[in-house]
Amino acid sequence: MIYLLYGPNELARSEALAELRAHLPAEVADLNISVLDGRKLTIEQLVAACEAHPFLAERRLVIVYDALKHSKAGKAREELRDYCERVPATCDLVFVEQEEVDRRHLLFTYLSKRGVVREFPLLSGQELLRWIERRARLLEVTIEPAAAQRLVDLAGNESRLLANELAKLANYAGKGGRIDLAAVERLVTDQQEQNLFTFLDDLSGRRLGSALRGARALIEDGEAPSYVLFMLARQIRILLHVKQLLGQRKRSDDIASALGLKPFVARKAADQARNFTATELIAAHDRLLELDHAIKTGKIQAETALELFVVEMCQTQPARAER
Repeated sequence: MIYLLYGPNELARSEALAELRAHLPAEVADLNISVLDGRKLTIEQLVAACEAHPFLAERRLVIVYDALKHSKAGKAREELRDYCERVPATCDLVFVEQEEVDRRHLLFTYLSKRGVVREFPLLSGQELLRWIERRARLLEVTIEPAAAQRLVDLAGNESRLLANELAKLANYAGKGGRIDLAAVERLVTDQQEQNLFTFLDDLSGRRLGSALRGARALIEDGEAPSYVLFMLARQIRILLHVKQLLGQRKRSDDIASALGLKPFVARKAADQARNFTATELIAAHDRLLELDHAIKTGKIQAETALELFVVEMCQTQPARAER
């Protein structure tokens, strides 16, 4: 079977991929999974991975990240489409796209007809609130509607972040407990955002020692390195939006309303965005995507990736900030 999993909801994509991995016998799963980078993919690599014989299992799983995004139009893309018609029955081939895809893409058209295509958009509104309620039930707690809305106000609509905050709240409420508004106000604070802003201040000032200490402090506070990278990428996306609105001469209150941020966060983000050019922010975000892929493919440890990103940012020459 061939699958296409795409969209910006990283948590939902990861959980869908985990379901496919779970079909393999646990004791030999690692021996029957191949992960390929779509940026460097060749048809020979794909054929070799898909046609390798399963080891003590009925099937293999081949995962290809961002092949649709990076495949070149013409012969290479047509070869990839043609090979999809010859994938052995012993192989499940999964294309994972971390962003939206062009529905006119040759492979998207083919996979829509011959494969299983699943989109994972970011949730919003009532759909997001219902997701929070379902997630809470999985954690064996309930959450009051007002508390769920406040959680969204504080944490936004990134599912990974919401899931982590819910886990913290569920642990506080206890099995069978109820998460109320007071619990959200008490536990979902601005401290992490403040720490992240301080971290970004040090990065923008190219203060290597302080930035490394800030990264380690976040980890020592109990945050996983991969989660710090995720939060960093999220914050950089916010800064890109803020910089665009600043260019339209929007005030911080207008920015807060437009982006669904708390006024304090919008003011801090506006100050922070002025320390970067848009080009620097885009390059930093692209680099975080590269490191995220390297982590997921086992090429680098998350903590090493975080420290490498800090070092690279601090070693670049600061550009003249766009005002």
